[in-house]
Amino acid sequence: MKSLLLVETVIGRLGLVAEANHLTDVYFEHDSPPPDLPVRETALLVEARAQLLAYFSGDRTTFTLPLAPAGTPFQKRVWQVLCGIPYGETLSYKEVARRIGNEKAARAVGRANNRNPLPIIIPCHRVIGANGAMVGYGGGLEIKEKLLALEKGYLKGKSG
Repeated sequence: MKSLLLVETVIGRLGLVAEANHLTDVYFEHDSPPPDLPVRETALLVEARAQLLAYFSGDRTTFTLPLAPAGTPFQKRVWQVLCGIPYGETLSYKEVARRIGNEKAARAVGRANNRNPLPIIIPCHRVIGANGAMVGYGGGLEIKEKLLALEKGYLKGKSG
C-alpha cells in the first residue's frame, strides 16, 4: 500500500510517496499526486523527510534511502548515472549518454530525465545543456536553478 507525506521545503511543498519500504515518487507542489493516496507518516517517509530537510539545509549531500522508481531498463540506467553525479556538479545530457554507452542518445537521456519519478533524490537537476544552459526540469527551471545554486553555495561555504 502506498503512503504519502507532504513536506514543506525552501522550494515549496513536496509530496513523498513510499510503497513496501521503498521511496517511489517525489511530487513538486504544482504536481498532483494520485488523489486516493493516504497521507501518513511511515518510518521510511519520516526518514526521507529528514534527509531532504538536511539536504536543503546543507547538512547532507547524498541520500541513503531505499528507492524503487518505476521505469524502463533504459531509464533506470540513466537514473543510475544521475545518482553518480557529485553534489554541486553538473553533466551535460551528451555526457550522461556517453556514460551509458551511447553518446548519440542525448535526447533519449533528456526524456528519461523528464520521467524521473524521484527528482532531487535522483538528481536530474544536475543535468544541463552542452553549452551550460539550464534546460528542462519537471519542477521548472526556477527550481532547477535554486537547487544548483543551493548546492554550489553550500560547497563554497564549506571550502572557504
